[in-house]
Amino acid sequence: MTKIYAEIIGTMILVFLGNGVVANVLLSKTKGNGGGWLTITVGWALAVFIGILVSYPYSGGHLNPSVTIGFAITGKLNWNLVPFYIFAQFIGAMLGALLVWIFYKDHFLETKKEQDKLSVFSTGPTIKNFFSNFLSEVLATFIFMLVNCYLTKKYPIVGLGILGAFLSSLVVLGIGLSLGGTTGCAINPARDLGPRIIYSIIPIPGKGKSNWDYAFIPVLGPIVGSSGAAALYLLLFS
Repeated sequence: MTKIYAEIIGTMILVFLGNGVVANVLLSKTKGNGGGWLTITVGWALAVFIGILVSYPYSGGHLNPSVTIGFAITGKLNWNLVPFYIFAQFIGAMLGALLVWIFYKDHFLETKKEQDKLSVFSTGPTIKNFFSNFLSEVLATFIFMLVNCYLTKKYPIVGLGILGAFLSSLVVLGIGLSLGGTTGCAINPARDLGPRIIYSIIPIPGKGKSNWDYAFIPVLGPIVGSSGAAALYLLLFS
């Protein structure tokens, strides 16, 4: 159970800080209002670093169903643990999203734009084209997972410990800056779906729809991209 608790806590921290920086930039009357995409991307990279740092000694610091599935494909994780890891990640993501709402509750009240409120919790495309949006998520996660597979091979002792957490956060920073302009690059199904569920049920005045018609893209896209990266890793290094 220690591994499960670590994934819950690590993912909760990841989403609390990651979605928190989005709230700080988008919501009205915050200190960071208008900080822009660079602030969001750096904040998310640091959220990844801190989340992995806290959870790695106990669970390996996956915090992401696509990472868990990718590592299971490459043999770095027993398939029996996959459902438990994924369940823990979704619980952690939902808790993290709930904390963001509690923390920024007054600012949600001051914010008028429905899209800004939703964007705190979930990703969305700048141009809605399901094929292009899906491809964006697949390719971004493919790069993310392929590099992480390489890191665990290159540094087998530290794995995703302090050094690996730092390097993984740099990968997230690079992907966010380069590839985040289309969909925001969810990369992580739990990070998107968990908070989207929370958004749909919490009482935020003036909130809009949860965009459920789009929700499958940041869930399936990362899984496909991660699986493809894991398969290529096996082909190259097995």
